[in-house]
Amino acid sequence: MSQPKKLMVIVPDYISHIIKKGEYQPLYYNPGELFDEVHILLTNADNPDPNSLKHTVGRAKLFLYNLPEDHRMHRKPWQIFDTWLLKKWAEPAVKLAEEIGPNLIRCHGADMNCYAAHRIKQKLGIPYVVSLHINADINMTRRWLVPDPTPVQRKQNTLFEYVERTSLNTADLVMPVYKPILPYLERMGAPNVEVCYNVLNIEKLVKKDNYKLNRPVKVICIGRLFEQKNPDNIIRAIAQMDNIEFTIVGDGPIRPNLESLARELGVEGRIHFRPTVHNDELCTMLPTFDVFAVHTEFWEINKSVLEVLLTGLPIIINVRRGLPVPELMGDFVYKVDNTVESYLSALQKLVSDDSFREQLGRKAYEHANANWAPKVTERKFVEIYKRISGIQNSEQAK
Repeated sequence: MSQPKKLMVIVPDYISHIIKKGEYQPLYYNPGELFDEVHILLTNADNPDPNSLKHTVGRAKLFLYNLPEDHRMHRKPWQIFDTWLLKKWAEPAVKLAEEIGPNLIRCHGADMNCYAAHRIKQKLGIPYVVSLHINADINMTRRWLVPDPTPVQRKQNTLFEYVERTSLNTADLVMPVYKPILPYLERMGAPNVEVCYNVLNIEKLVKKDNYKLNRPVKVICIGRLFEQKNPDNIIRAIAQMDNIEFTIVGDGPIRPNLESLARELGVEGRIHFRPTVHNDELCTMLPTFDVFAVHTEFWEINKSVLEVLLTGLPIIINVRRGLPVPELMGDFVYKVDNTVESYLSALQKLVSDDSFREQLGRKAYEHANANWAPKVTERKFVEIYKRISGIQNSEQAK
């Protein structure tokens, strides 16, 4: 009888928060259902409901564990951190991996979770891969970019620079999900890198096949509501148009301000806020809209934008401050400045020109399918898992 194929996943995420927002894709933690067992280790004290995660591993058996960070490593105001504290913290992860005997470890993000995988590989020789979802030099989460850092901040910067560089350099493969992450990996000196786009919702993404306008026209925006993704200029543009509605999916600190803006402009009846929509529902409803309009200053292409492109919904998106998004180079999206006038002009063009609107949507679909089709991206992850874990070779040997 063959041994079960096992994957160990180490994540810093609060999984229960992701479950609540309904953002998990089917087979997210077990692409292609390659593994018989999936063991998820969280580097926090989160206690997610296993039943709510079952669809992320398919038929595989699911196991959950916790190894909360030791915050003494970066909260005490010592100038230099001690690597022995890091190694001591990672010891339970090494012991757990020894008990499980995984074929492969996958990390999401180069945080303490990735350092744990690094130590497991050092001690047990188990290979690991890392997916990165942000450029940590631009969208910092654990390091401080301030003119005069405090002793605690300096220590935290030193600690996480060490953690990131060490764990990325010994990974068997680092998989940035977008091209803008590559400059960060070059600075870190990561030797094994391959861009691997996210596997999106295979089951629920539906192609838009009818470009006849709704009455009223339906425009949608998706994303966390904070300043770098502030859709206020889109609201102001829509307020100057008749017979058009705007649905904003997402939540964040500026939502009350946006709701107040809608009331001030007298369009609160046409601006619909939906803080949480399960991803299955979202993917299904996308083709029922006429236009997707968004503002984002992020260099990485949003997952929601990829989903919209894969449905063939026409997209209006701003030209960000700084370098352009590599994945959006081309004529398959309508690029605007982040001004009321620019969004208004784009919306008027798409609403009034049926042929242009449909052509833009079909270009988006063709480009997205050629580059980010879920079945293609899932197959790529499966091939990588097989190659690095040796599962493919062992099966062929039989």
